[in-house]
Amino acid sequence: MKRVAFVFPGQGSQEVGMGKAFYDSYDEVKQLLDQADTALGTSITSLMFDGPQDELTKTENAQPALLLTSAAVLQLLEKEGVKPVMTAGHSLGEYSALVAAGALEPLEAARLVQRRGQLMEHAYPTGKGAMAAVLGLEQADIQHVLDQLDEQEAVDLANINCPGQIVISGTKAGVEIASEKLKEAGAKRVLPLNVSGPFHSRLMKPASEEFSAALKETDVNDADVPVYANVTAEPVQAAAEIEQLLVEQLYSPVRFQQILEQFVEADIDAIVEVGHGKVLTGLVKKVKRRMTTFNIQDPESLEKFMTWYKEES
Repeated sequence: MKRVAFVFPGQGSQEVGMGKAFYDSYDEVKQLLDQADTALGTSITSLMFDGPQDELTKTENAQPALLLTSAAVLQLLEKEGVKPVMTAGHSLGEYSALVAAGALEPLEAARLVQRRGQLMEHAYPTGKGAMAAVLGLEQADIQHVLDQLDEQEAVDLANINCPGQIVISGTKAGVEIASEKLKEAGAKRVLPLNVSGPFHSRLMKPASEEFSAALKETDVNDADVPVYANVTAEPVQAAAEIEQLLVEQLYSPVRFQQILEQFVEADIDAIVEVGHGKVLTGLVKKVKRRMTTFNIQDPESLEKFMTWYKEES
């Protein structure tokens, strides 16, 4: 049996039409997504299938939409007998990874990330926070620049994605000042991100405290397989540790490059991006070009993966 790792996309991969081909093709997906509409108290499916894009992109909508698309694909993979030996997700994607590992039920996870999205959206005044992608500069050099900023400018490392691609997050003024200084320090480009808040920075601490209360109302189980946590880039399976790391994740950097470095060196045959988009597949290739990868976001890509999976090694 082939050994595969699952990775799950985070916010930014949402797109109108996501999940619709699965919904139209598989009764079990239709049932899951119809149940999600009821559980969330809103027609998340109509937003996913018909938009508008700006409404789907709102954090409290994008997060359950992405999780549910991944959960739908997981259902189909489980039906085919495909189970990962390890999982990880990028930011929000960590919740999908926990669903894959049996630590969270899909509908409970959808409710939880809907609440997470609401808290993140309102944690910091709209328009006052910002994020930017820094290309072509080492982590230590970026950190050195950030350490020179005034305390009130508050900018942190947010996503360590792959060699040469790191995201910073903080106050709008701080990110603008840091962007200029990073260009002076040798960054090839610094690109502002179209996000609604300073995610994965110290400015999310207030949201983490409220989120901790929401998490206590959710059933979190021990994971069946290792889930590599964003905060530590280390495997975790105990429910109590999972809960603590999910709280810390809101204001801590996503160490995705470190996670991928461990995945590509592990005894696995492929890394499979489960859910909408191909962002993480691209990051894998930047860490190890020759790693076998798949992304499953529609019935055709599912069929392609299953054909490979069933082939004799």
